[in-house]
Amino acid sequence: MAIIVNLDVMLAKRKMSLTELSERVDVTISNLSILKTGKAKAIRFSTLEAICEALDCQPGDILEYQSDQ
Repeated sequence: MAIIVNLDVMLAKRKMSLTELSERVDVTISNLSILKTGKAKAIRFSTLEAICEALDCQPGDILEYQSDQ
């Protein structure tokens, strides 16, 4: 997939666990794990906004486009 999810990187930078993020954004750990591993097919803007607010970051800090070339 050309979209890379850097959620684990941002969690490490903020010294936050997936469990803590889950509690802050009210999204299950399993759904965050699916997102973190890059297996998610979509993400709601409201969820992305909540994650960015909790991690004090921009969407581009979490999502990255990588060309297959």
